[in-house]
Amino acid sequence: MFALLDKENSVAGPGFNRWLVPPAALAVHLCIGMAYGFSVFWLPLSKALGITKAIACTGDDGTFWGQAFTTTCDWKITSLSFMYSLFFVILGSAAAMWGGWLERAGPRKAGMVASVCWCGGMVISAYGVHTHQLWLMWLGSGVIGGIGLGLGYISPVSTLIKWFPDRRGMATGMAIMGFGGGALIGSPLADKLMKFYATPTSVGVFETFLTLAAVYTVFMLSGSLGYRVPPTGWAPAGWTAPAASTNTMITSRQVHLNKAWKTPQFWLIWLVLCLNVSATIGIIGVASPMIQEIFGGHLIGLDIRFTDLNVDQKKQIATIGAAFAGLFSLFNILGRFFWASLSDKLGRKLTYAVFLSAGALLYLSMPSSANSGSLPAFVGAICLIASMYGGGFSTVPAYLADMFGTQFVGAIHGRLLTAWSTAGIIGPVLVTSLRESQQKAGVAGEHVYDKPMYIIAGLLAAGFVANLLISPVKPDLAMSDDELAREKALAHEKAATDQPGRTGGSALPGPQATVSGASLMPVVLAWAAVGLPLAWGVAQTLQKIARIF
Repeated sequence: MFALLDKENSVAGPGFNRWLVPPAALAVHLCIGMAYGFSVFWLPLSKALGITKAIACTGDDGTFWGQAFTTTCDWKITSLSFMYSLFFVILGSAAAMWGGWLERAGPRKAGMVASVCWCGGMVISAYGVHTHQLWLMWLGSGVIGGIGLGLGYISPVSTLIKWFPDRRGMATGMAIMGFGGGALIGSPLADKLMKFYATPTSVGVFETFLTLAAVYTVFMLSGSLGYRVPPTGWAPAGWTAPAASTNTMITSRQVHLNKAWKTPQFWLIWLVLCLNVSATIGIIGVASPMIQEIFGGHLIGLDIRFTDLNVDQKKQIATIGAAFAGLFSLFNILGRFFWASLSDKLGRKLTYAVFLSAGALLYLSMPSSANSGSLPAFVGAICLIASMYGGGFSTVPAYLADMFGTQFVGAIHGRLLTAWSTAGIIGPVLVTSLRESQQKAGVAGEHVYDKPMYIIAGLLAAGFVANLLISPVKPDLAMSDDELAREKALAHEKAATDQPGRTGGSALPGPQATVSGASLMPVVLAWAAVGLPLAWGVAQTLQKIARIF
């Protein structure tokens, strides 16, 4: 049974349709993408003991470490949200640490390990909720689950790029779109489950964790077993690699992982990703309170400031604030597919130039929109920024493949994700500290975000300069044919001519090839399995977004 997980046993056979691989990747990413939606648990867990009202902590129990071990009082939301930092720090660290192993072990084995870590972590977290031990939640979902996030996130990247050499951006965009979309499904599902399981003695989180773990196990294991890698030398029918002279930013050679991460190009792309993510990840964390504090009563047709609203009015705009966060998530998802696909036409460097320059201009415009009370202009700017934030994640794997080749792109991408871990600290700290300093200085609530917006625009401008400095990798860094052959052997790669029933020559059938209706049925079913839950999540989000308008 375990032999099924070996890379050599996951090489696609004759007649395999490459369009079966993206839904397998989506099945994994839609599950681990729930990391973005974990905030749905914070409010219920903040009164897990008191049920209707939180039992306040006193003395040492109220400290950070006291919260980790207390069993007599309820956890603070700030302590619970530490999980969010753990997710992305561990994600980047795990991806960097085990990216090289993934290239040799193959996506199927890495996906299975990711499934065990992510779903097993949720079970440990459930036990932590049941025994009221916060440290178990941090260990379960934060650390062990974070390892699952890292491996699950990068597991399909190099495989998809090899299956879609003609559409690298689109291929990675389809999968990484799922990571952004996970919260659209997971958050409303978790909310409904908690309400279903809630009793006079339970807020329903323990049972919800176990249910989600069971559902995610099915989807992640199915997706992982659905991974196939193409035979060495495979190419889509009728496609030939472009000549190197047509685009000097796309290499036809392969750079080893040990050399790639030491190049200036790697660190410039690292810096570009870090600055692009830092600029927006801090805004994600304050999206809901930001729009409430800036527009106040204007959100419900009243010409009064946020501080002058009564309790009932604040509840009304809180609902709109939650819808605004949902709108941000929706454009985050759409941008992951749209921009990555567009990068196949524009090129990766130009696409990032658009992200960074347009993003800087949009952030510079937002204080003016806020001060003039122009809600449509403000929301429109945020939507575009959200799309480019998501697009940055989905475009960068193809950027790396263009620069360093596809042989080690998964491992290189894993190391690059430490930029995300770094941004996950810089961005939130920058925005929240500036917001608090502005509040302490007596700045009005609708203006406390002006300074952060200007500084964020500066970060994006610095990223724009870094992107301009990226140039093609020197040819002498590429592996020789003998070195490449050794690496392919270590990675257990098989040539197309090694496959039973193959006589060499053309590729396995791609989307351009003629296929029968019977062979299309598995593709339709696979896409329906991931498409229907995603459509449900989008519908749930659109219902909330409608409240803004």
